[in-house]
Amino acid sequence: MSPVSPELISPRSPRVSAARRLARRNFRGKERLFLAEGPQAVREAAAHGEETLVELFATVEAAERYADIIGEARTAGARVHLADEQVIADISTTVTPQGLVGVCRFVDTPFEEILAARPALVAVLAHVRDPGNAGTVLRCADAAGAEAVVLTDASVDLYNPKAVRASVGSLFHLPVAVGVPVEQAVAGLRTAGVRVLAADGAGEDDLDAELDHGTMGGPTAWVFGNEAWGLPEETRALADAVVRVPIHGKAESLNLATAAAVCLYASARAQRASGGCRSVTES
Repeated sequence: MSPVSPELISPRSPRVSAARRLARRNFRGKERLFLAEGPQAVREAAAHGEETLVELFATVEAAERYADIIGEARTAGARVHLADEQVIADISTTVTPQGLVGVCRFVDTPFEEILAARPALVAVLAHVRDPGNAGTVLRCADAAGAEAVVLTDASVDLYNPKAVRASVGSLFHLPVAVGVPVEQAVAGLRTAGVRVLAADGAGEDDLDAELDHGTMGGPTAWVFGNEAWGLPEETRALADAVVRVPIHGKAESLNLATAAAVCLYASARAQRASGGCRSVTES
């Protein structure tokens, strides 16, 4: 027996039209809904709980291939619709859709709740405008064991389809606050006992020296800036220290996502020096 109804949803269905509109930020904000595409993102959305996954559109082939995900979506309370490939292509924002597109409720967390949890490692995205970079940094933060991510009001929309794809499901794994002014973010984290480090290629302090001096073991928030021009002076001035990733070879610089990964893993290692860190080679 097929895991879903054999009836295909019409391309003219209001459900299809509503999902298609979520590619636009103003509609996402109005409805507080966004799109999650592909099996990994849909599976993570279904597992997130609290009826995060509202609807799932699937081609017949994808429904058969990912029958377990269809089952998980239904268990999570989502409405499942079979759709032909053209409907999925119309809803999807990718060039080569993978046959599954989910409609999800917003999952961001109030900044006050993040502070109340006393996080030990936080990534703050200040002035990050590229959605692919934002999603990749979120994924790095998740992998490094960060306990929260904060997107300031000057950064890209967390629910931009490219950001959601680049997070590869990590969007559903850790608390993410959005729309927080950078001054409020830094002040709140410092009040919560978190040392705030600004990552900047022209930083006065060296990451290697920070590690050598044993100053990285406490609760830490890393502030990452714009891809092209880094952090403005007024943002750097808010931090407890401005730290650069040392360039030991001839490369001119590191891109944002790479620098973020290096900084977050440096903090994670310092904080877990006594052991217990999972190998990055494990699946």
